[in-house]
Amino acid sequence: MLIIGLTGSIATGKSTVSSLLSSAPYQLPIIDTDLLARKVVEPGTPGYKAIVDYFGPTTPDLLLPPPPNDLPTSTSSSKSPNRPLNRPALGRRIFGTDPSRTRDREVLNKIVHPAIRREIYKSILYYYVRGHWAVVLDVPLLFESGMDLMCGVVMVVGVRDARVQMERLRARDAHLSETEAEDRVRSQGDVSGKVERAEWRGEGRGVVVWNDGDKRDLEGEVRRAMEGITVGRWWTWVLWMVPPVAVVVAGWNLGRNFWLKKGWEGRERERGRKVKL
Repeated sequence: MLIIGLTGSIATGKSTVSSLLSSAPYQLPIIDTDLLARKVVEPGTPGYKAIVDYFGPTTPDLLLPPPPNDLPTSTSSSKSPNRPLNRPALGRRIFGTDPSRTRDREVLNKIVHPAIRREIYKSILYYYVRGHWAVVLDVPLLFESGMDLMCGVVMVVGVRDARVQMERLRARDAHLSETEAEDRVRSQGDVSGKVERAEWRGEGRGVVVWNDGDKRDLEGEVRRAMEGITVGRWWTWVLWMVPPVAVVVAGWNLGRNFWLKKGWEGRERERGRKVKL
């Protein structure tokens, strides 16, 4: 089964591309890590408890207010385990580039990422057993989390004009100030860097979907990208029918992606040295 890693930066149109890929004519199953991230921090989960323990003492509005009809009792408290996380409040703690927010974001990632990975592995196995030829792994921080290693193809949704990205974000999330919007964009990295890294993987292993126009233009970009990917669909069926071969191919793909990543990191180190000079 082919794993297509879908990524981009905030407000580049990744969710729209994900929706297109899940619809006809592609009809690919989507593993949305944003949804999984919500699932693993629902009230009562270990992730929820860890977040409340760490962020709760210094974030008074970390939890949403109780419903009006939820009257306090002698056994309840303002930190009721039934109250969901206040995601905007948590976002204000972790989005940004100053050291304290960077540290808090790293703490949150260490809590959430292992749980998300377990859910991803279970989902991949589920779709493999059901005979899907490909699955889309929708991860905003695909490269940063190292999940690109498991992907046969990486698809980056990008925009050439950063102003388009900011305008879309503020139109979508009207409650964000200009500073908050900029913090969120910076926290997910420059999309041009992700585009360059996808292209580094080589033809057929890294594709870019440009989304500077309207939805019709985007549909054309997705169609162009998928035409190159679906050429090898027959091979994925062979791998499904012969599991031992699939294991060997998966190991080879992992190894190749590992060396591609090492090559990229070496290139970036060399580029950094030249900049210092």
